[in-house]
This record gives sequence, C-alpha cells and structure tokens, in this order.
Amino acid sequence: MTERRAYRYYDLVMVAFVTVLVCSNLIGPAKIAQLDLPLLGTLTFGAGVLFFPISYVFGDILTEVYGYARSRRVIWSGFAALAFASVMAWVIVKLPPAPFWGNQAAYEIAFGSTWRIALASLIAFLCGEFVNSFVLAKMKIWTAGRWLWTRTIGSTIFGEGVDSLLFYPLAFYGSGIIPDDKLLLVMSSQFVAKVGVEVVFTPVTYKIVAALKRAEHEDYYDRHTDFNPFALKT
Repeated sequence: MTERRAYRYYDLVMVAFVTVLVCSNLIGPAKIAQLDLPLLGTLTFGAGVLFFPISYVFGDILTEVYGYARSRRVIWSGFAALAFASVMAWVIVKLPPAPFWGNQAAYEIAFGSTWRIALASLIAFLCGEFVNSFVLAKMKIWTAGRWLWTRTIGSTIFGEGVDSLLFYPLAFYGSGIIPDDKLLLVMSSQFVAKVGVEVVFTPVTYKIVAALKRAEHEDYYDRHTDFNPFALKT
C-alpha cells in the first residue's frame, strides 16, 4: 500500500488521460483517413490511431512518477468515463429524431458504434492499460530507474499488443466490416503505428517526467505494491 499524500499535478494528468481517451474513442474511429507518404506509399488508417496512443504516454508518465497503484485509479476512471460515453452515445443515437431534423444518418455514422465494437474497446483498453502499467512498474525496478525509454517503449509494446490482439478479433472477426483474411494486416499496421507514436513522443515524455518528479518530489518504485487491478486503495 502506498503512502497517502497530496500531489500538485496528479489530478491534471488524470484529466488529460481521460480526455484523450474519450475523445480518441468517440471522435477518431468514425473516420478512415488516407495519406500518400514518400517511400511508404499510400497509408490507410483509422483517424483515432493518431491520438489514442497518447493515452499510453500519459499512462507511462503516471506509473513512472506516481506508481502503479495511483495509475490504477486513473485507469479505472478512464474506463468509467469511456463506458459512460459509450452508453450516452447509444442512448442518444436510439432516441427517435424530430421529423424536421435530417441529420440522423450522419449522427449514426459518427457515434453509432455497435455494442460489439464498444464492448471490445472497453475490454481491450482495460487489459492493455493494466499490462502497460504493470510492465513499466516492473521494468523500473529491474533497470533501477535507468533508461526510461526502454520501459516507456517496452511497456507500450506489451500494452498495445494486448489491446490490438483483443480489440480487432473481438470487434471485427466474422462481422464482415473487415474481411477476416485482412484482419491480421490491419491489426499489425495499427499496432506498429501506435508504438511509433510512443517512440515519437519519447523526448516529450522525458521532459514531462523530469518536470513532474522535480515538482512533486516523487519518483515511486513499486517494490511492495499490490498489483491486483481491482484493489483501488492507494
């Protein structure tokens, strides 16, 4: 059990995490983007992939500075916010539109995720984030706090790997939305893109972590932490 103490910026990081999570899951998935890039050629992707990995950056920062137990509280907060947003979107989409309102079809496209996709997203998020936080906390002990980049990228590989392995089969296998023979390709490309975002943000992560450690006078090591994801006490 971690010692209770007040932090200046913990709540702000939590709000940033939840905001990025909810926005990337509600706004991004409705649009499929395509870019023509030098050397790489044509790249097609779900727009949400640009921003969802940022939640893993915040997850890394939380665990690195404040420890697994406090990160666990933020993950559950994000899960609750995401679940509420999904239920809210479902209810609003299902409400009968006024006869003079002609935007129902567009609204359904933007916010009308099926129950299967919404549930898959919740499960994948929860498992992926806990794996990410657990791996980072353990790697911090193994590396004695050195080589931050190894644990931010390493934990993201495991976390995003679990997220992708769960989300795409649960959401799309046998649905016809994505052909089953293309599912592995889509899953792999999205995984690489998400890890790539983590790599790009590594210098920013270093600066934020260093600033928070100085401001909070905290650099937590999870040597005696209860890693049970359902134990909400800190």
